[in-house]
Amino acid sequence: MTIGFHLWLIATGNFSWLNVITVVQAVATFTDRVIAAILPVAAPTAAPTPTYLQAASVAVAAVVLVLSVHPVRNMLSERQRMNAGWDPLHLVNSYGAFGSITRDRYEVVVEGTTDPAPTEADWQAYEFPGKPTDTSARPPQIAPYHHRLGWQLWFAAMRPTPRRSPWFHRLIEQLLAGDDATRTLLANDPFDGNAPEYVRAVRYRYRFTTPEERAETGDWWARERVGSYVRPVAAGD
Repeated sequence: MTIGFHLWLIATGNFSWLNVITVVQAVATFTDRVIAAILPVAAPTAAPTPTYLQAASVAVAAVVLVLSVHPVRNMLSERQRMNAGWDPLHLVNSYGAFGSITRDRYEVVVEGTTDPAPTEADWQAYEFPGKPTDTSARPPQIAPYHHRLGWQLWFAAMRPTPRRSPWFHRLIEQLLAGDDATRTLLANDPFDGNAPEYVRAVRYRYRFTTPEERAETGDWWARERVGSYVRPVAAGD
């Protein structure tokens, strides 16, 4: 069940390598006999399990079962605690990358301009691999590859300001400097390596277009601006 569930997630989502390593761990729960029935390998001949070891296994399973009551209640709760221990020895825990998935998708679009007057500027967007900046671009399948910066941008966009993402200011600073290493993280640099005069960041709410909207516009995404994430800043700022 676990392997099937994660294969479905691999086919339908972009959770980088998280699902793949879970499948690898799940394979270890199969006995040698089951593996031999599936793969062209011979099942090793094993000695009978000693009675005391069988009894110990049952005892450990019973302890884990009792201790797992709290993690299961947590999993079914609307206010989950993720990556938390539930006993003094941390024998059982709640593991996971997310306690819940947000219903709204927010994106931070980083834009730059070479115009010295930002209030009247023609802003051009930087594009990052895998991010839906261009509403006409089809969502790509990138898993199990992991775009770390895109992952961080997704988390940063969940909040209306970069207060809890101090690295974002460093990103803007490097874009204003035309840093070559930072440019390698981009899918498209609208300034071809030249440093812009100003950079800003705008926060949008994205949603998938309906079949009717897609047929009419060709867009995969529809978006609405919900606020300014970082005001226009120059290198001197």
